[in-house]
Amino acid sequence: MTGATGVGKTQVATALARVAVVEIVSADSRQLYRGLDVGTAKPTAAERAAAAYHGLDLIPPTERYSAGRFAAEARGWIAGIAARGREAVVVGGTGFYLKALFEGLFTEPPLDAGRRRRLGPVLRRLGPAALERWAARLDPGFRGGGAQRAARAVEVALLAGRPLSEWQRAAPARPSGLAPWYAVLTLRRPALAARIAERTRAMLEAGLVAEVRALLAAGVPRDAPGLSGVGYREVVAHLDGALAAERLAPAIAAATRRYAKRQETWLRHQLHGSVVWLDAAAAPDALARDVLARYRAAPAL
Repeated sequence: MTGATGVGKTQVATALARVAVVEIVSADSRQLYRGLDVGTAKPTAAERAAAAYHGLDLIPPTERYSAGRFAAEARGWIAGIAARGREAVVVGGTGFYLKALFEGLFTEPPLDAGRRRRLGPVLRRLGPAALERWAARLDPGFRGGGAQRAARAVEVALLAGRPLSEWQRAAPARPSGLAPWYAVLTLRRPALAARIAERTRAMLEAGLVAEVRALLAAGVPRDAPGLSGVGYREVVAHLDGALAAERLAPAIAAATRRYAKRQETWLRHQLHGSVVWLDAAAAPDALARDVLARYRAAPAL
């Protein structure tokens, strides 16, 4: 189950867990960070009680986590879920995680570990917009996908001597052996914008600023991978005095809307296999029943 940020994926997954024997695999590149709870809309304790979750709280905010690592670990979680006689429901909006899991990955070039460590802080200081500009300059085949994808494109181009897109053409993806059935939750743009504004307000009221302040006080660098995501980078700017308090919520909401638009574009053009699109304006319980009925009626994968 996928869709743009703020569309209600977690709520529908929780409702689905009440009517089917499932375990949930999170395909969210932010919820895997420990200590990043409020700003990632991580499932609550009540939501986690409804179903077993995999892929949450895996690493500290100072580490990077690749789509390749997700695919490898998710395949293990899915195998374990099947062994327990349950269905695995992959839930999340990180498109490259879904692509890596279901379509496989190309054979990546070897990168010198020492040079990669030295390059990492430089890339984090550039910021998302500059990273995407450099990625497009160094790799004519770069088609966007966010800061982490841009950083990877720059890293490969500089350290491997050839653009990432060339490596991908030369070493095609390895089949994953998994056949996905996608349920994509969608909302009309005004309705999604309203949900994003409400979620932003709720996050700030729930202590997003305090969460970031505590992470920084614990020694997490301002340019840590975990703090590069939407919401966190705006709060860091606010705490550094670069973003006034009254501008914080509008800035987060605007950045979230832009991210949601990129997700929607990616999902409409990059999903392969069986795909159904569902209007997320319906109640989560109704959507869960609809997803389950459509899945059971679908041809065997």
